[in-house]
Amino acid sequence: MTPARITGEFKVAEANSLRGGRACVRLLEPLEYRVGSAESGETIVVPAGFLTDFASIPWGLWNLFPPLGPWARPAIIHDFLYATRGDGWAFQRCWITRERPYARAEADAIFREAMRVVGVDAWRREVMYRAVRLGGGGGWGS
Repeated sequence: MTPARITGEFKVAEANSLRGGRACVRLLEPLEYRVGSAESGETIVVPAGFLTDFASIPWGLWNLFPPLGPWARPAIIHDFLYATRGDGWAFQRCWITRERPYARAEADAIFREAMRVVGVDAWRREVMYRAVRLGGGGGWGS
């Protein structure tokens, strides 16, 4: 089975918008992720126009985990799942092929999986995954 696949590039533009005090950008083209494997029928498409702040990392940790690190694409997918509470129907038509919404724990697991797909080191993946599991609950649905 081929590993999960994520769109190779993303394009963004300034959005002049803040989320929790952090600057956001607007996605200019859709970003696609195939959950589980490249052949998977389970697809998440973050549509053009979606606002993201990439990884919500406290300023004091930016030297180890810059918000726009190699985890940027997984962070966009994760932001979309959080913003829609795992339900692609909540943001313009259907952008998630799965029939039922993702739970928060599933969204966090997809973030970890997508970081593996793009080659984020195992220790950084685990730290970031645990951080969203412990502190991300307030962002679910916002």
